[in-house]
Amino acid sequence: MKKIMVVCGNGLGSSFIMEMNVKKALTEMGKTAEVDHTDLASAKTVQADIYLGAADIVGQLDDGTRTIVTLENMMSIPEITSKLASHL
Repeated sequence: MKKIMVVCGNGLGSSFIMEMNVKKALTEMGKTAEVDHTDLASAKTVQADIYLGAADIVGQLDDGTRTIVTLENMMSIPEITSKLASHL
């Protein structure tokens, strides 16, 4: 099972909302994954298959080895669905 880490600056409100939306998107796609959320600093030490968040935050995790999915609108389930589809 893939692990998706949802990342925001502080790991509180916005990443929690994105986590819930990722779970909704996965359900709509008929896919399963382990989904969790965290702050940017902690995300650097957490292993995951996919790191997802706003471009200005999650882009800081891109070290060339991580799969990074950037969102323009964290509330958009269609955007989350389309961007995750190729990675699941």
